[in-house]
Amino acid sequence: MLDLLLSDPVAWGSVFGIFVVVAICAYYVYLFLHNVAEDN
Repeated sequence: MLDLLLSDPVAWGSVFGIFVVVAICAYYVYLFLHNVAEDN
């Protein structure tokens, strides 16, 4: 399973897309928490 994932460019695209979405979500959570901390 893992070797198939590593050798398939389509799977790499999916993994990269999921990683980008998670990174953007984490960035927005960080900005939200940072702004809330500044207000208090």
